[in-house]
Amino acid sequence: MREACECPYKGEELMMAVIARQVWEGERVAVGTLSPIPAAGVLLALMSRAPGAEAFIWFLPDYWPFTEGVKEFFDMCQRGDVDLFFLGGAQIDAGASTNLHCIGPWDSPKVRLPGGAGTGTLYCTVPRIVLFSEVHSKRTFVEKVDFITGGGCPDPHVYRRGGPTLCVTPLAVMSFDAKTPGWELSSRHPGVSLPKIRENTAFSFLRERDAETSPPTGEELELLRGPVKEKLSRAYPFFVKKLWG
Repeated sequence: MREACECPYKGEELMMAVIARQVWEGERVAVGTLSPIPAAGVLLALMSRAPGAEAFIWFLPDYWPFTEGVKEFFDMCQRGDVDLFFLGGAQIDAGASTNLHCIGPWDSPKVRLPGGAGTGTLYCTVPRIVLFSEVHSKRTFVEKVDFITGGGCPDPHVYRRGGPTLCVTPLAVMSFDAKTPGWELSSRHPGVSLPKIRENTAFSFLRERDAETSPPTGEELELLRGPVKEKLSRAYPFFVKKLWG
């Protein structure tokens, strides 16, 4: 078992390491647009714990073999040929529904968001969905989303291969129980207290585990700050410069 590194690390690096640990050897994993942290996590997994996984990462030509735009990718997902996908949301609610459309009423929103980019389809066709958010606050983790871009809770009238399983944030890791349904607090990040997580989450957890998220190992940090940084900079140069300089 690898030991955690005692050297300083950044919150984004912790999230990347947690995401990398969700990738399993031999599976097909995909990352969509505006997702530098999951992209880095998947690259880290390929370079360490899951070298036999196959990755599809938007904006990185080495990991995006499709020649007909996104149609080929969505066709592949609908055939059941993608095992894991990472999704974000401006809002994520107690039932794991996500919102990427608008804040406030649809007909008179306070903020108009970029849209779902296939979230509704992917939420039903990919067996395992891991959510992520770069912000953990009551404005993001709400009781009920203002608009459902991706429906989290199973609908008996809708066929789906799987659904949301986990959410990684700057404060914690949360697991989704689809049967109940609701979120369980799986672990809090080092230095983060349970009261702080509760104060920044608008819904209650089904269960709370007072466990601490394992920090990045020295090996993970070395890979993130070396070859992962180099590859990620081709798609997200401003993010890489801001995080690592």
